[in-house]
Amino acid sequence: MDFLTGEMLLELCKKENISISRAMLDREKILGGASEETITKKLERVWEIMQHAAKTPVDTPKSSIGGLIGGQAKGIYENMQNGNNLCGPILSRAMAYACATLEVNASMGLIVAAPTAGSSGVIPGVLLAYQEVKQVPDSMIYRGLLNASAIGYLLMKSASVSGAEAGCQAEVGSASAMAASAIVELMGGNEEQCLNAASLAISNLLGLVCDPIAGLVESPCQTRNSIGAANALTAAEMTLAGVRFPIPFDEMAKAMLRVGKSLPFELRETALGGCAGTATGCSLGCDICGN
Repeated sequence: MDFLTGEMLLELCKKENISISRAMLDREKILGGASEETITKKLERVWEIMQHAAKTPVDTPKSSIGGLIGGQAKGIYENMQNGNNLCGPILSRAMAYACATLEVNASMGLIVAAPTAGSSGVIPGVLLAYQEVKQVPDSMIYRGLLNASAIGYLLMKSASVSGAEAGCQAEVGSASAMAASAIVELMGGNEEQCLNAASLAISNLLGLVCDPIAGLVESPCQTRNSIGAANALTAAEMTLAGVRFPIPFDEMAKAMLRVGKSLPFELRETALGGCAGTATGCSLGCDICGN
């Protein structure tokens, strides 16, 4: 039941007449030796943590360790409630929840690395917003988490989810691909459409650099998580509308890795380039460090 490429995953789903979420569940049962009950309990715990991290800062904002973020999620959410938002109920919620999760992470709270701490807001932002607006049960969200896990597993096998290795495209880009695929399945799309959405999501963020100001996972990480959420929803909606991305998922994953490895080291989580390397970025870093 294992699959090392997107092509192998599609072949498995077709042969067994199962969804991507079911393929991932069966893999964990057969190769991981876990019962379906045990897996479901783990999914429940993951979703519980994700919801808490996405909602708490909306009600009670808390400043990050470096002081660069804190309160942004509450502002976005209140703006939506006041009717001043431009993006609609799902996207506005997704943005707020994605930002909120990064506030929890940056204040040393409990989050789920999905696939990393720096990209931890994308999947909960998208799935929680989808659940609240569409009024779907937790059982459907668990399917989304399994689907996203399958895409993340493939990206870890054939590409990278590390900002230090391949830039923010490998972190937020991967998370966005995972969320896009999950939403497509939850909206009734087929397995080919799931991988199409994931490939499209990666392509949209290809080349995104990792340049944390002062070396902290705060800014621009927080706002990039909201962009990752928006990108996931965009890729999912375009795919469900029949837009076909010409590059297969496996080729897109390899392209992301090649692009990441070609980025100069200053743009791979060193805080020496990009936003961190600007005059203001350097100044903020000195202020935080006390130099």
